[in-house]
Amino acid sequence: LKVIAVDEQLRVIYEDNVHFDKDLPEFKTQGGVYIHSDRLTVTSPVLMWVKALDMILEKMKSSGFNFSQVRALSGAGQQHGSVYWKKGSIQILKNASSELPLHQSLKACFSVSSSPIWMDSSTASQCSALEKAVGGAQHLASITGSRAYERFTGNQIAKIYSQNPEVYMQTERISLVSSFAASLFLGAYAPIDYSDGSGMNLLQIWEKVWSVSCLDACAPGLEEKLGCPVPSHSVLGPISRYYSQRYGFSPDCKIVAFTGDNPASLAGMRLQEGDIAISLGTSDTLFLWIQEPTPALEGHILCNPVDSQTYMALLCFKNGSLMRERIRDNCASGSWDEFSKALSSTVAGNNGNLGFYFDVMEITPEAVGIHRFNRDNQKVSDFPKEVEIRALIEGQFMAKRIHAEKLG
Repeated sequence: LKVIAVDEQLRVIYEDNVHFDKDLPEFKTQGGVYIHSDRLTVTSPVLMWVKALDMILEKMKSSGFNFSQVRALSGAGQQHGSVYWKKGSIQILKNASSELPLHQSLKACFSVSSSPIWMDSSTASQCSALEKAVGGAQHLASITGSRAYERFTGNQIAKIYSQNPEVYMQTERISLVSSFAASLFLGAYAPIDYSDGSGMNLLQIWEKVWSVSCLDACAPGLEEKLGCPVPSHSVLGPISRYYSQRYGFSPDCKIVAFTGDNPASLAGMRLQEGDIAISLGTSDTLFLWIQEPTPALEGHILCNPVDSQTYMALLCFKNGSLMRERIRDNCASGSWDEFSKALSSTVAGNNGNLGFYFDVMEITPEAVGIHRFNRDNQKVSDFPKEVEIRALIEGQFMAKRIHAEKLG
């Protein structure tokens, strides 16, 4: 959990963080999560997030941070995670005593104590049921911006409903991680914003309302539990009394809708129409500001957090830096300098030699294995080292370009 404070010139005046595994060892997480024995189910304890917030605010307080000067606050949460509020929790949230840390007041508020998060892939049957219910994968993508994905919230809710209907019935509100965090500051249930809401397989991205056919396919009475979605830059209201009393925030401090981490990156990097950002991480992601998207079976279309009339496209490639590092180790003795020299010693287009490099099952497209083709389009078993290096880099970037074109 990270906090950053900026002044009106956007100068950073404070930053800090809480590390879940290290600073909250009592929750026994690894990387902030629990990986269950089926290796598919991945969750995070909700109270760990609340306690981390208590902890970071106490750290700020003891460092002498002046909360009364804060005019507004907002945040970003990991996309696709969901939080389940038990019936009656709204009263506890609203009336939390400023004498107690928040995690103590809220400890009985969640009908699901460990939240499904973006790493979870245990909902394959719910995904195929949802696609079937609305007339196929492409039709679901045309409504919600993405075909059914196992981590998406609608499918996670459907799983909870089918496995524990009584837990679902005890739930009065379902938040995304972002709207959950906003709720803690608001002292009331914060609405889901359009941008993060478009990572659920539930929101009609064109009309910005919940899709009745998708809701019905997931669980009964779901619309009421989700509340009405709002634009990502909405001012939700003033900060709750709890924070003014406990930390000295001004009662006029505004809470602005929180959003997902990917939309927040588009906003934070100040992308404009026609801009493309590529993040080269363990997974590579590509996102772009887009006017007229064409949702496809691969990739995601989300509502744009900065401008509700436009969209952002998001593509995720699982074989990112780990694949590049492996080829660097195999073909350039583990040195990026040698890797770069080999790359510049070959010509653009690689004389027609082409390669696809997927160590693990790729997301975009669903494929695995190393596939090499020479200039005559014949499959070959290996390339000279410098040809291999260029084939990898060109192949990865052409894939990004082709899939981005498909999305519009």
